[in-house]
Amino acid sequence: MSKKLVLAYSGGLDTSVAIHWLAERDYEVLALAIDLGEAKDLDAVMSRALKHGATQAFTVDARDLFLRHFVWPTLQAGALYEGRYPLATALGRPLIAKLMVDLAREEGATAVAHGCTGKGNDQVRFDVATGALAPDLEVVAPVREWGMTREEEIEYARQHGVEVPATVESPYSTDVNLWGRSIEAGVLEDPWQEPPADVFAWTAAPEGAPAKASYVEIKFERGIPVGLDGEELEPVELVSRLNAIGGEHGVGRIDMVENRLVGIKSREIYEAPAAVILTTAHEALESVALSKDVARFKAKVAAEWADLTYNGLWFSALRQDLAAFVASTQEHVSGEVRLKLLRGALQVVGRKAPDSLYRLELATYGSGDAFDQGAAKGFIHLWGLPLRTQARVQGLLGDGAQNSLLPPDMKRLRAAAEPPADAPETTDSIG
Repeated sequence: MSKKLVLAYSGGLDTSVAIHWLAERDYEVLALAIDLGEAKDLDAVMSRALKHGATQAFTVDARDLFLRHFVWPTLQAGALYEGRYPLATALGRPLIAKLMVDLAREEGATAVAHGCTGKGNDQVRFDVATGALAPDLEVVAPVREWGMTREEEIEYARQHGVEVPATVESPYSTDVNLWGRSIEAGVLEDPWQEPPADVFAWTAAPEGAPAKASYVEIKFERGIPVGLDGEELEPVELVSRLNAIGGEHGVGRIDMVENRLVGIKSREIYEAPAAVILTTAHEALESVALSKDVARFKAKVAAEWADLTYNGLWFSALRQDLAAFVASTQEHVSGEVRLKLLRGALQVVGRKAPDSLYRLELATYGSGDAFDQGAAKGFIHLWGLPLRTQARVQGLLGDGAQNSLLPPDMKRLRAAAEPPADAPETTDSIG
């Protein structure tokens, strides 16, 4: 009797071949196509799955789910992997795993499958997430298991009548969702080589972007973006508009060498206009809404959150506990941020919040200054007390701390000495 299996189906070569390969191993394949913003024809994808041997095909528009439940909490956390990568692909994988598990439960399947290779991070994310959500389900990874090269895979498809969409051969491997586009392989594997123009699909080259700047104003409520330029927008529309605006101005390109979970370094190119704009805006709003100690501790949480997400541990207890802390920090992160976009550059030019900790009456040097400068002397005396005590008792620390750093050839200019008050006047004479 065939074992029922849910396959995360993209419609490409790998997962199309996988349907036939799985059927050969006595699996009944249920193909699940999930829309995270890839702009695919899902009806065509479903038809292709059935043609290649799936007994049923399902589609889910998960764009709103993706943004509300995975992207927005990560934006609130301020999490960027290794300080730069907005985690677009990494955030999509736990949602896909959850939807596969949900469908497996609903249809009585005993296994799930994905099209990941054995060299990347995604296999870890799918396998670990599935294990957390449904430890009883078998996880099958055909591409990891069959050991075929791409050429052998294409030949396998030809021999078994597996048709794949005709595409222009590309040397790059890409992954796309609403939050970003990732590109790797080909000439990009040489980290010294500048990415060629054909790598980019979402963003204009900065030198070819409009010479006139554009401004955007983004509204946040409790750390979540809810409006753009005075208009309240749903998540998908807001992110889509910012991707278009940012891309037009060449904003959102990231070129980095990152540390993969499997132990290798990988050169990655990312296009993430909306992610870069919203992350920059959120950070600017937090700069006036969070206290100094909360902001500094939250930076550590952000780094941990990014690592957990990148490493496939979205459903871990630690990530969920960190989420409770992050949500608490966002209570007063409401307000607006204005940004300027010009030829690849993004600049925060304004921020305001009802509960802002930036108070003009304390910051100003002009009229209305409410800061008590007279209190500074006592504060400085107490603040420096431990250091003065240590210097008096133990001496200054560090090699040469007592030695003078004045150069021997230091220039000296003395003021002219004034003549004594009773000195006689002198006059110059000629001859």
